[in-house]
Amino acid sequence: MTGTGHDITTRADIERLVDAFYAQVRADEILAPIFDDAAHTDWAHHLPKMYDFWETVLCGASAYRGQPIGIHVELATRVPLGEREFGRWLTLFVATVDAAFLGPQADEAKRRAARIASVMQHHIRSAAAGPAAATVGPAVAPLEP
Repeated sequence: MTGTGHDITTRADIERLVDAFYAQVRADEILAPIFDDAAHTDWAHHLPKMYDFWETVLCGASAYRGQPIGIHVELATRVPLGEREFGRWLTLFVATVDAAFLGPQADEAKRRAARIASVMQHHIRSAAAGPAAATVGPAVAPLEP
């Protein structure tokens, strides 16, 4: 725990985290082109989805409806999405949490983000290797909402 604020406890906290994180993503030399040029992210649509996603992950809400793995697997056919990109994503996410939040839920957000990055990379690699590779290798638990 290194944050200087309070813990993540409300939807408003999640919105603050997501907004600050994606402000960094949008300015990042590695991630911005992925979101803007390859994915053509509609930020007015994407940010509320991410509020719902993280509220579901951290607070147990049933707000998020989506297929993040499939979206990222498809995107990886058009642009590199590997250790470098997910490493940067995770570094920015952890730094954003640490800058504003402190507590068990903030720590859980960082753990979940690391797990999400790992699961996404596993599915991307499996899809790129083909159907036979999907049945070989270590088992990975499904992405938690």
